[in-house]
Amino acid sequence: MKLKYIIPILFITLFTVSCSSDDDNSDTIINEVENLKKIQELTNATHSVELFNTSGKFETGYNAITIRIKDNATNNYVENASISWMPVMQMSTMKHSSPKSDITKSLGQKTLYEGFIVYQMANLDGSGWSLKVDYTIDAINYSVHSDITVMQSEYQNVTSFMGADDKRYIIAMIEPRSPKIAINKLKLGLFQMESMMSFPVVADYQITLDPRMPGMGNHSSPNNTDLNYNLAEKMYEGNLSLTMTGYWVLNLKLLNDFDEVLKGENVTEEHPKSSLYLELEF
Repeated sequence: MKLKYIIPILFITLFTVSCSSDDDNSDTIINEVENLKKIQELTNATHSVELFNTSGKFETGYNAITIRIKDNATNNYVENASISWMPVMQMSTMKHSSPKSDITKSLGQKTLYEGFIVYQMANLDGSGWSLKVDYTIDAINYSVHSDITVMQSEYQNVTSFMGADDKRYIIAMIEPRSPKIAINKLKLGLFQMESMMSFPVVADYQITLDPRMPGMGNHSSPNNTDLNYNLAEKMYEGNLSLTMTGYWVLNLKLLNDFDEVLKGENVTEEHPKSSLYLELEF
């Protein structure tokens, strides 16, 4: 091959390799909320605090929530913030908060933060609740506050009750979110109403489990286990055996660290349901 043909071919080859290398090293824009649905934005003059979860709405019970903060001037999302929150329900003669977690940075994400809130009750139209979010960016404190809508879940996935020790407790179902015919991991949160605004986690109690199908002769299922406290996750875990689809009542008993029953009863023919229970249907 003549030299005059070789030089253009080499140039084209080098140009193609260079372009390919540039493409391989180009920044990829990642949508960190691709699999989430926006619930609501809380805004002030400086920022928009965006709230997400998998359903796009707040409901009574356990709500896992993802947060990100947008700078309204630049439309950039904040990567380093310290965030706290306070949910409040305004009733006719009083107001109260609910169980909630600290807010932490989402693992492996640049702009996302996460936590949970347990809404123990709701008005029929979803009104009554508000949410205040306080946050700090570069040593500057900000706050945003807005009414929010919390709808009533179809089934009882949370319950508030007075224990035999004259203390008020809240139990909320965390898992399973998608029940199946199998041994499901059952996770419950247990909280004490310390005051109208404080609901700390209760540790080292025990919750017994007896699942039943009221529409099928109130039969139970094999291989269930009672729930014990998981210190790392700050929740109670056990095994829930679901042998068929349909409506299930999870009959519970709450025992303190002295094995004293605080709430709930054994299921018998004369007593088909405990006074402490949760529901699910799948």
